[in-house]
Amino acid sequence: MKKKVLLVFIFVSLIYSCNFTSNMKNGNNLINETSPYLLQHAQNPVNWSPWKNKYLEKAISENKLIVVSIGYASCHWCHVMERESFQDSLVAKLMNDKFISIKVDREERPDIDQIYMNAIQLMTGSGGWPLNVITLPNGKPIWGGTYFSKEQWLTALNQISDLYEKEPKKFIEYADRVQQGLNSFNFIEPNEKDLDSISLVNYSNKLLSQMDYKLGGLKGSPKFMMPNNLNFLLRYSVQENNKIAEEVVLKTLKNMAYGGIFDHVDGGFSRYSTDEKWHIPHFEKMLYDNGQLMSIYSKGYKHKKDELFKNVVYKIHDFIKLELKNEAGGFYSSLDADSKVEKNLYVEGEYYTWDINELKGIILENFDLFSEYYNINEYGYWENENKYVLIKNISDKRFMKLHNLSKLNFEEMKSNWINNLKKARKNKIKPSLDYKIITSWNGIMISGYVEAYKAFNDSLFKNEAIQAGEFIYSKLRKKDGGLFHNYVNGKSKINGYLEDYASIIQASLDIYEITLEQIWIERALELTEYVLEKFSDSKSPLLYFTSLDDDDLISRSLEFRDNVIPSSNSIMAKNLFKLYHYFDRKEFYDKSKDMALAVSFEFDDYPSGYSNWFDVLYNFKSNYYEVAILGNEAVEKSNLINLKYLPNKLIVGSNTKNDLPLLKNRFVEGKTLIYVCVNKTCKLPTENTSESITMIKY
Repeated sequence: MKKKVLLVFIFVSLIYSCNFTSNMKNGNNLINETSPYLLQHAQNPVNWSPWKNKYLEKAISENKLIVVSIGYASCHWCHVMERESFQDSLVAKLMNDKFISIKVDREERPDIDQIYMNAIQLMTGSGGWPLNVITLPNGKPIWGGTYFSKEQWLTALNQISDLYEKEPKKFIEYADRVQQGLNSFNFIEPNEKDLDSISLVNYSNKLLSQMDYKLGGLKGSPKFMMPNNLNFLLRYSVQENNKIAEEVVLKTLKNMAYGGIFDHVDGGFSRYSTDEKWHIPHFEKMLYDNGQLMSIYSKGYKHKKDELFKNVVYKIHDFIKLELKNEAGGFYSSLDADSKVEKNLYVEGEYYTWDINELKGIILENFDLFSEYYNINEYGYWENENKYVLIKNISDKRFMKLHNLSKLNFEEMKSNWINNLKKARKNKIKPSLDYKIITSWNGIMISGYVEAYKAFNDSLFKNEAIQAGEFIYSKLRKKDGGLFHNYVNGKSKINGYLEDYASIIQASLDIYEITLEQIWIERALELTEYVLEKFSDSKSPLLYFTSLDDDDLISRSLEFRDNVIPSSNSIMAKNLFKLYHYFDRKEFYDKSKDMALAVSFEFDDYPSGYSNWFDVLYNFKSNYYEVAILGNEAVEKSNLINLKYLPNKLIVGSNTKNDLPLLKNRFVEGKTLIYVCVNKTCKLPTENTSESITMIKY
């Protein structure tokens, strides 16, 4: 956003003292909520309320400013601000007297979070969580930021409430200007490009110029893993034979797997690294990160057959199964960064870090080798914390060579180290679990399991994907055919957002490719038609984030910039492209293309924010293969084809006669034939999977 509206308040020191005793012994208005994050605040002396119309209407009737405080259950600084401010009686009295206070779980209500995050970025130029915004009684933002100390928060609340009482007109005028800025976030410049004018090589080079060729990932710190960037660059490296792109992707995957951001004991990745070398993470572990990383490591393995990548995928599964798997088949959201070590004392990373004496009591044999392998030294030291976070910096092969170890001896020794560390962790205080199930994140995890199955042909991954897929369709499908956004303790109460539909449609298409069970693409088609009815924008080819059935907010967002998770619009554009091939629906092809071209105006300025769109455009600008397989061995042959990294193809198949456009009139009794087609033009069929693979050109 080139034009930013800036708001600067000069805070003055105020003396504010009083005696206050909370009368909310039974909790505030969050007490009956299901979100673990909201329940964390249910006993605060602040009279928090959830985002509901009756509380918003109360602000209008009482002409009170609103505090909108947004966070999530595994957010470290959210917990810090709660302990410092929201548990404080002085802060609570001021908030209760002068404001209506609303708590929002950003993962439950991404629509609200998106609006106020945009507002804070307009007003301050940055954002993050906790997100704390003060709004007019009508919900229009006038001030905000992220974490505030108790003193900063008290000063700001006093200053703003006094000013509002004296000069409300100034706030109203300012809020209107911020609203204009919010509306501009959804502005899409008229499209002046066509497919021929889109240079993916140019945009790819710009993206590559932002990458760290020494340590991997984007330059600088903190380092987010950005799997969608890696996914596109891996495809680009293969289709364009670009060794620079290949090198940076492989280096990123290797260094992330070596780093402290990866849990070498129990598996799984933390959210991001605070430093350049992937060492010290913010320790929360999110489902959506691990689902995407399972996908990209599986693809990386298919491309290079690196055993490190395979081990990472299996360790991610170990973590998901151990910590985030719901017994009904879905996946929970996250593990916290902090451990509660005393009544009101939380320590970030306590579960994952070690002091040297602790390690010496755990690793009783070969401690010197252990220390070298996991860098219990200056390289692995957590500065100022007197702790170590396990990190590697050389390959297992090199380590074995340096110490003259056989693979058998090394694997046995390493296994003993890990088992001892696992046992020791049982004596540590585990971080809390955010046990809500989010539809979109489950879709991402399902797709991760599908990619793992494609790479390793291990039914373990296939079963996880199918079980989770069936869970979504049985527990989170609405009576009208739509989806719910969340599932907590058997209840779903929030209408699905575009991200939920996009991810579940994608996951359904993915499951189809490993099962060839037509119900999965039929489900995807049904959800897509629902989306086009409920989320379309008459002024743009893009889709709104919220449904027509949702309550109005101060702005209705179009989410189209890729971030840590690809945007819901870019995922939907890719889904539409695939559904066009499966069902020969030309309007889906046209819609997908128009969506991609509509966002092309920002490609030059912000290539890292459009990498999933680049992947969509690759489908239009290069040969995209339809691999049709018919016969008794259709599934087995599709599994063999899926073992190779082929980013520019989809698979359609059946064991019997089938009337899908790509399968119709192609079944031959007693044979399993593979047809490799481009734009509905097919080469002569073959029964040999290796031969069919050679027909697919990059």
